[in-house]
Amino acid sequence: MNSGADTSRSFQYCRAVRPDEWAWGAADQLVAEFTRYGKTLVAFSGGVDSSVALAAAVRALEPADVAAVTAVSAAVPAAEVAAARDFCAGLGVAHHVLGTREMDVEGYRENGPRRCYFCKSTLIDTVRELADRLGFDAVVTGTNASDLAAGFRPGIAAAAERAARTPLADLGLDKPAVRAIAGLWGLDTAAKPAAACLASRIAYGVPISPARLARVELAELAARRLLDPHGVVDLRVRDLGDGVRLEVDAPVVERARADKGLAAAIRAAGFPDVPLTVEAFRSGSMNELLDDPDRWR
Repeated sequence: MNSGADTSRSFQYCRAVRPDEWAWGAADQLVAEFTRYGKTLVAFSGGVDSSVALAAAVRALEPADVAAVTAVSAAVPAAEVAAARDFCAGLGVAHHVLGTREMDVEGYRENGPRRCYFCKSTLIDTVRELADRLGFDAVVTGTNASDLAAGFRPGIAAAAERAARTPLADLGLDKPAVRAIAGLWGLDTAAKPAAACLASRIAYGVPISPARLARVELAELAARRLLDPHGVVDLRVRDLGDGVRLEVDAPVVERARADKGLAAAIRAAGFPDVPLTVEAFRSGSMNELLDDPDRWR
């Protein structure tokens, strides 16, 4: 990631001076980056970051030299897997679906501060095995420059240890830049909300199980159905162990607090009769519960 800082500064300059041109320049540099990789297998979650990485690979390489792989586990919502499949079909690239076994890893099940490290290790090892078997040269993730700046991302270290390539981060492309490129290319993920894995909804120290993950998924689906008429975009159900916190877009908070059906819907999803609080959505809010996030980088 040596070139990221210089490239990022150039993108910032172009944004300020030539706002209509900088995104095209960033997109061109991203495509050029992929021409250096050879046959490329993209770890594809279906979010905007990995979508842009996959679309760039398709623009840079021959169709036979690009493929996507999506992990399937109890921590991945079924709707995300279906959306990933449809996106790949639209690009005309092969889409592999692989079961990952992070639940077999004690460090993951225990859900300590390094949970994401164990999860990403399992994912990249599984993707790497497929890449080797199919003759792909590079494994790519959708890590962007905003992820590097976020501070607490143990999974990034796990991927780096396994030599996964991170073209978005290497070029200094932050989240707004990635979304801008997705918009230029007409990708339907351009405005897609962030969708971290279901395990990220469970407070550190609360053991992870398929049942806990399933009830989070069901609770979020139920809450979204109730709040969709109010224009909710970001929504999380946080399992705190001794309580449940619903996080929604700030303009929707008061409406959610006033909705008497939400608590019942969340209980019906499998949560016990524990206190429900409603707060504004904050990405990575579970990390705020750690005494010293820097310790676990």
